[in-house]
Amino acid sequence: MEQWITHFMEQYGYWGIAFLIFLENVFPPIPSEIILTFGGFMTTKSDLSFIGVTITSTIGSVVGAIVLYGIGAWIGERNLYRFVNRYGKFLRVKTKDIDRTIQWFDKYGYWTIFFCRFVPLLRSLISIPAGLTRMNLPLFMLFTTIGTLIWNIVLIYLGQAVGGNWHAIVYYMDIYSRIIYIVLIILAIFIIWKWFKRQRKHK
Repeated sequence: MEQWITHFMEQYGYWGIAFLIFLENVFPPIPSEIILTFGGFMTTKSDLSFIGVTITSTIGSVVGAIVLYGIGAWIGERNLYRFVNRYGKFLRVKTKDIDRTIQWFDKYGYWTIFFCRFVPLLRSLISIPAGLTRMNLPLFMLFTTIGTLIWNIVLIYLGQAVGGNWHAIVYYMDIYSRIIYIVLIILAIFIIWKWFKRQRKHK
């Protein structure tokens, strides 16, 4: 995949970067680390500029986030509640659980959007619950843009700074991603355990 990504970027320049980052948001397994660090490296050996790569990658990311937001809005809270009412007893999920989750997201959602832009996988998926709860779209775009811009600038700068050794940045970012995945898995197991424990207590 790495060779295809770098070849695509070399062939299509800014448009290729914007398109690949858009795909990375909609299809998370595509690694943004490769796109951004190689984009930074390309600023040292091509006509691409740091500002140009930063702007186009940020546009691609925000557009991808809006698409996922739209998917969440299309699903909607009503359909989510219908699903829980129909199948919740099998999954041991109640509408009260959905109420609490939505209330929490309404309270902390904007900062969650911002900080999740630095977390692999969640960087993309967090846009769906934002749309699901119909978060204020301009504010969603604002926090998404700021968080994405910081992430993009850091990786593009690192790719530019190390030049031909940009693979080293990808290597360390891969380690970072794996650590984050392990933390997320542990956190998910803990949340599920606490949830089952609470269910048994109520019974």
